[in-house]
Amino acid sequence: MTAVADDRTMLSKVMSVEEALAPIADHSTVMVGGFGGAGTPVALREALALRQLRHLTMVANNSDFGSFLYPGGLKRVICSFPVGHTAPQVLAAVEAGDVKLQLVPQGTLAERIRAAGAGLGGVLTPTGLDMEFGAAYQEMEFNGQRWLLVPALPADAALIKGAIADTRGNIVCRYAGINFNPVMAMAARYTVAQVERVLPVGEIDPQAVTVPSVLVDAVVELPTKTAEG
Repeated sequence: MTAVADDRTMLSKVMSVEEALAPIADHSTVMVGGFGGAGTPVALREALALRQLRHLTMVANNSDFGSFLYPGGLKRVICSFPVGHTAPQVLAAVEAGDVKLQLVPQGTLAERIRAAGAGLGGVLTPTGLDMEFGAAYQEMEFNGQRWLLVPALPADAALIKGAIADTRGNIVCRYAGINFNPVMAMAARYTVAQVERVLPVGEIDPQAVTVPSVLVDAVVELPTKTAEG
């Protein structure tokens, strides 16, 4: 029994915010999970901004990245909707030419991320044909139908949020938080999960796990009142 307990301690991925974010470097592409206000790792996102990294590309469902608008910080935003508490600041930076913005239809964004996690080169989609968005991509015909060939979207790091985790990094996401967090964990080389509670190994029903531990490198326990006020 002692050997098992020691083994579980050695394999723990639970660490502080500072330790968890330390591997993320300048020039990184960073995905931030969440769907609207659900499942967004706000504490991790804001802690990363405090590190003042430079030339970052941020990928998310929305463009709430105003805290990265320090000199040389935010290089590009890839998102579906230019909304969020700080979105007006980001849009102002885009209009000023300081930040590049790439808007991607929500389903296409999710599929580009999923394709990267699955090891695919891209996806075929009809969304954007004969529109400004589609002009940036190769058009092809398959089975008598026109498609856009849209490349997969990998990342250097992903910040995700779950409700609970175990010490090895098995994550349970809930409700709308399931939409982007699991696929972003798949598509990133390094994944940090913000969770409200950490349990010992064996106390989470395997059927409830939405992000398996193999996709998670670090777990930070931040109860909602502590993480977001």
